[in-house]
Amino acid sequence: MPQSRQLERFLHIDELLRQESRYTQGDLARACEVSQRQIREDLNFLRDRYDAPLVYNRKQGWHYTDLTWRLPSISLSQGELLALMTASQTLSGYGGVYQKELRSALDQLGKRLPEQSRIDLQQLAHERMIFAPRASLSLDPEIWCTAVTATQTSRRLWMRYFTASRRRETEREFDPYVIHISRVNTIYLIGYCHWRQEIRSFRLDRIREIRLLDTPFERDPTFDAREYLSQIFQAEVGDNPCEVVIDFDAQTTPFVKERQWHSSQEIELHSDGSMTLRLTVTGLNEIKRWLLGYGSGAIARHPPELVKMLQDETDVMARQYETGDFE
Repeated sequence: MPQSRQLERFLHIDELLRQESRYTQGDLARACEVSQRQIREDLNFLRDRYDAPLVYNRKQGWHYTDLTWRLPSISLSQGELLALMTASQTLSGYGGVYQKELRSALDQLGKRLPEQSRIDLQQLAHERMIFAPRASLSLDPEIWCTAVTATQTSRRLWMRYFTASRRRETEREFDPYVIHISRVNTIYLIGYCHWRQEIRSFRLDRIREIRLLDTPFERDPTFDAREYLSQIFQAEVGDNPCEVVIDFDAQTTPFVKERQWHSSQEIELHSDGSMTLRLTVTGLNEIKRWLLGYGSGAIARHPPELVKMLQDETDVMARQYETGDFE
């Protein structure tokens, strides 16, 4: 019997016996969806191995004679506690996905931790760590669950999708291969689009309606998710990968060189404190928006398309600030 299922049942039995309701052996078996023989073995195990103060009488059924008794404490290191809290706080930026379940899990875990660990967990949650996530997603939990189910079971999806760049909705069937949670707080579904007849990425928060179909699918054996994602700069998928070359001035260099922006990046430092960054990626629009954030501290050198995109963008911006109107 898997230990995880046994532990889950012990926790459920413990929770039931702390209630005011009367539980017989049959009641516990039905609640845990196992046989009465299994419940009898569980009760004997709790009593013999963990010294649980378990007794039975007609009036109270199975119950604890000492409610201060607890199941053996779960041993977690400070790092493991920190990892749990980080996961909890990180999920707050994804529209409430799994927040209820995670809070419940932490709640149950907290009840079974040693007293000092419970205090530490509360301090980590409320005093010692403050998370400031990027703009949170407006994510529909039902759409998320449907997408996860389709990905796990290899079933086709029908969806109505909003394309922001064209400001219109389209309907399409889609085979989801993988879910990509990007480092910019955005979730993408990556797979085969039957309308476009190619591998495409779709932002989960732009799916307006979704339906799980009965049609199973097989993943393209030539598709390598890690290779596909390695070509992306942050989140946006472009066409063919190309080499990007950018110069940063001495004032901006310290803020750029301290991070690994992409797995392909190469940095060349110059004697005047400036630097040149080279990387091979898709999605030049995303590179353009990233560079605009550095203002005059960055100059794109290659490819020519990126240079032209930045020139056009800054020209439009200059005219808009002169006139005060959008073009």
